Amino acid sequence: MSKIEELTACLRLINAQNVGPASFYRMVNEFGSPETAVAMAERTEKYRPWSLSRAKEEIETAKKLKVSILTYNDDEYPYWLKNSDNPPPIIYVRGNLDALNYNKAVAVVGARAASANGRKAAAKLAYDLAEKGICVVSGMARGIDASAHMGAMMAKDGTGCTVAVLGTGVDVVYPAENRDLYKNIIVNGCVISEFPLGTKASTQNFPRRNRIIAAMSEGILVIEAGLQSGSLITAEWAMKMHKKVFAVPGTPGETRSQGVNQLIKHGAKLVENAQDIIPVLDDDSSWFRPIKQTPKQKVLVFENKNDNLTKQKFESVDLLSLISVDGTDIDELVRLSGRPTKTVVAQILELEMLGLVERLAGNKVALVK
Repeated sequence: MSKIEELTACLRLINAQNVGPASFYRMVNEFGSPETAVAMAERTEKYRPWSLSRAKEEIETAKKLKVSILTYNDDEYPYWLKNSDNPPPIIYVRGNLDALNYNKAVAVVGARAASANGRKAAAKLAYDLAEKGICVVSGMARGIDASAHMGAMMAKDGTGCTVAVLGTGVDVVYPAENRDLYKNIIVNGCVISEFPLGTKASTQNFPRRNRIIAAMSEGILVIEAGLQSGSLITAEWAMKMHKKVFAVPGTPGETRSQGVNQLIKHGAKLVENAQDIIPVLDDDSSWFRPIKQTPKQKVLVFENKNDNLTKQKFESVDLLSLISVDGTDIDELVRLSGRPTKTVVAQILELEMLGLVERLAGNKVALVK
């Protein structure tokens, strides 16, 4: 199979209904190749892959936009991402592909509504890291992310390396206010995404983006994050991947300091300057103590769900116990679990990566049979 045929098959399969990274690799392993797997998927109503013409159109559009589409088999595919669990089978890259071939990288994430001091700290730390040849990875959100990208690009006489991982297609600038930042990033470094061209911003996309940010780096630095911050989801992914976690301490009692201070309490390395980070990247010892989790109770089966059950009753119940083989609506999972929507979406993504659940049409998720 030629490279273009493999790319076409991969595009068709990963964009099939009910197929995520875990099911993609399972099907390729079972049938021997992406081309054979997509041919088998076409025979069932469950999957409905992209049409051949749709995949070819995507490739042609990418060429016009000077976007590279990399499969997990390509040499340019990022090393750190390739060696994570169930990496995206396809990534889109706009900008300098050489930016993906870094030796070391640190992700810098934090609050969108960041303080002036927080933005200054992000820019300074990113600048100092990039000066030492370390690539700065972030998500191009407003606040800490944007400051980190800008600080990195100022290093090395304006050539510092930075990579932005998007929760949209690589041709979609979000937020729109970061358009100039986006243009600068694709000159100095690159933007990447696992989402098809034209994909707009959506709440459920950002936990997926956060896992890639964590996978693309050796360590993650958190600056200003509340207890419900998406940055903590990125930190959780980093912990699960055995990455190093750093945090800049915040003022006690301030809302946007609660998340970072909690990370430090549980073992994240307190950071004041880049020299607190750089030596640790070369240390292979395990030094982070994961946040203690509430012990899981015995899995319960609820045959008749009572609308009057309080959310407290479900808080310690494993999310898997609320998902059926036939499919459960994600909004229903939010209601039954009593957890924030972004927490439920992140947990579903984790279960999907483990191959335990799969997405269905109509905003549903089901247990893998």
